[in-house]
Amino acid sequence: MADGEIPMGGRTLPHLSDTDRAIYEWQMWLPGFGEERQRRLKAATALVSRCGGLGGPLCYSLAAAGIGRLVIAHGGNVKPSDLNRQVLMTRDWIGKPRVESAARRLREFNPDVEIVAVPGNVGEGNVERLVGMADIVFDCAPLFAERFLMNRECVRQGKPMVEAAMYGMEGQVTVILPGRTPCLACLYPEQPPAWKRRFPVLGAVSALAAAIAALEGIKLIAGFGETLAGALLHYDAGTMAFRRIPMSRRPGCVVCGNIGA
Repeated sequence: MADGEIPMGGRTLPHLSDTDRAIYEWQMWLPGFGEERQRRLKAATALVSRCGGLGGPLCYSLAAAGIGRLVIAHGGNVKPSDLNRQVLMTRDWIGKPRVESAARRLREFNPDVEIVAVPGNVGEGNVERLVGMADIVFDCAPLFAERFLMNRECVRQGKPMVEAAMYGMEGQVTVILPGRTPCLACLYPEQPPAWKRRFPVLGAVSALAAAIAALEGIKLIAGFGETLAGALLHYDAGTMAFRRIPMSRRPGCVVCGNIGA
């Protein structure tokens, strides 16, 4: 069982169809995985904030693994500058809503996954509802305001959040378990002053963070392996140097400081 395995609230796990067994056969051969872990994936709902260069490949990985339901929130229309990294967007969709392109591609890829497409970014008006719909949240937003908002709501609702980010040739991923691990506000008490909305990005670098984040979420949902709970994985793709950095909760954190460990 993975550290921090997500409780399914006593719900009955869905059965696997013959099609499910044929598609997911090879991953069910993983030691400690099997049909029960696959059934947990099929039962789970994941919220992914932004389905761009990081969230798009992450959604693909979750759909490929057999997640039951994906709630994806992303505003705006597809632009030419999206296409070097946003694998759920296509040239014929330029000028049309990003989230519709993402939903279309995911349904084509795995029609058994239920896709809930939210045509807007996570904000104060919808964060409680969207986090409440999910068993697990994946933060792939580029803006700290949105990331802080989801962190606060996940801590309030006790929902695990996989936090992933990248900049240039570097990326980082961690797992936030409310009351047990540092939250995002422990790591960043304030927004870094130099952070900008537009920054250099190579698609393969963001896809690397996406793959790591998806795997962390799959381990949490299915309940196997060791996760990054309580640690930050940082990589420099320019040198292929990876570091696993231990983290501690920050006393007096305004978001999680009053939650008992």
